[in-house]
Amino acid sequence: MGEDGGNGGGGAADGGPVDDDADAPADAAADPVGDDPAVDEATGEVDYAGRASSILGFSRWWQIVAAAGMMAAVSPYQYVWSSIEQPLAQGLDIALPALGAVFSFYVVFQSLSQFPAGKWRDSRGPGALTFLAALLAGGGYIGLAYATAVWQLYLLYSLGAVGVGIVYTVAVNTAVKWFPDRTGLTTGIGTMAFAGGSALVVPYVRANATVAAYGDVLRNVGLAILVVTLVGAYLLRDPPDDWLGLDDDEDGNGDGLAASLRGRAYTTREMLSTWQFWLLYAMFVAMAGADLIVIANVVRFAEQFGLAAVVATAAATLLPVAAGVSRMILGEASDRFDRKKVMAVSFVLAGVFRLALIAAGRAEAGIAFVALVMAAMFFSSPLFVYFPSVIADYYGARNSSGNYAVLYTAKVGGGVFAGTVTGYLVAAFGWVPTFALGGGLAVAAGLAALLLRPPSGSGLESEAATPAD
Repeated sequence: MGEDGGNGGGGAADGGPVDDDADAPADAAADPVGDDPAVDEATGEVDYAGRASSILGFSRWWQIVAAAGMMAAVSPYQYVWSSIEQPLAQGLDIALPALGAVFSFYVVFQSLSQFPAGKWRDSRGPGALTFLAALLAGGGYIGLAYATAVWQLYLLYSLGAVGVGIVYTVAVNTAVKWFPDRTGLTTGIGTMAFAGGSALVVPYVRANATVAAYGDVLRNVGLAILVVTLVGAYLLRDPPDDWLGLDDDEDGNGDGLAASLRGRAYTTREMLSTWQFWLLYAMFVAMAGADLIVIANVVRFAEQFGLAAVVATAAATLLPVAAGVSRMILGEASDRFDRKKVMAVSFVLAGVFRLALIAAGRAEAGIAFVALVMAAMFFSSPLFVYFPSVIADYYGARNSSGNYAVLYTAKVGGGVFAGTVTGYLVAAFGWVPTFALGGGLAVAAGLAALLLRPPSGSGLESEAATPAD
């Protein structure tokens, strides 16, 4: 099926920054929004790219570049902590366990900060909010270099986590708002940058992770976070409410529109009153738990089966690569085909490969073990692409930041399951039943996805039985 099919609606294809500008109307400077609706009456297609270019003065893809850059910049908070905690503890002359809860605080503040940030962004735009995020995230890392007490580390990392949460919700929903026709691909690019952005930072940090050098490392990384995020704050903007000129379309022909624009725009309270949201919430908890079980424990799981150290290292190294790449590939697939079915198949396969991982470990098949870790993560990691896209499809793009932020709080539940609950299960039953449970959760989430359909009253009910959501 071509790009115009599936969830994106009949949007005009735009392959990159240059192509968008070519579609811009000649009188864009005089009339940035335009008098005519963006729907072509003859074909029913929507010229999202051309209309965005006429408003911005440049390709809408630069909004994704800026958002992805910001995501990559703040990623050290999540992916570099394990490399800096040892020198931080040594510098303060404290035992490493004293910092044990810092990362847990990060997960809580990064997740819960997104709702108020998302509500602000939906009503007032991303500029001032992203400027605040730059100060918090950049300043938090810089401040770590000057911390002299444990409570200061907790405070600075938690404040930085709020900045990360703001950047995350702004970046993901920039894709939703400017790319209603390619939401899966563009949210995939942003979340891939978050997963893989620290790849350039980790070698630098680990090469200088000593008591003598780590202060300079923290300051340099913090300055990079600050500068990149400030640039993003300057570049990012939201489209006007009626950026496609549809309010002037007297015929009301929205058949070519993406689902996030075609249906009703739900407020957060209205969304919470639908059963679809709570099913999505349960699915998110299940998939986040299944995902984090592997991420946090793949090395110990390999050691449990007596696999060589090189196997455990290869699995841990290639895991984030598979997780990052999959978000773009399967995000694009969810735009081209039925998003609900792509999500269902993806989650079921994620569960099946987790169960196969157990068999590979028992057989001491090292190569198969690494390959199955990559396959399991390839199909589960796009949960951070599917869910914001489905939220926009079902509940509209207008309040997407606040709405998805509420759903994202399910990551806290997934983190608790992958941490506290998993620790209990391993102690009580062992690694194999615990990993098998993770596989079962993924399969259950995939089957649950087949139950999804647009909420009653959304204006999309007639599409529930069609190939596209």
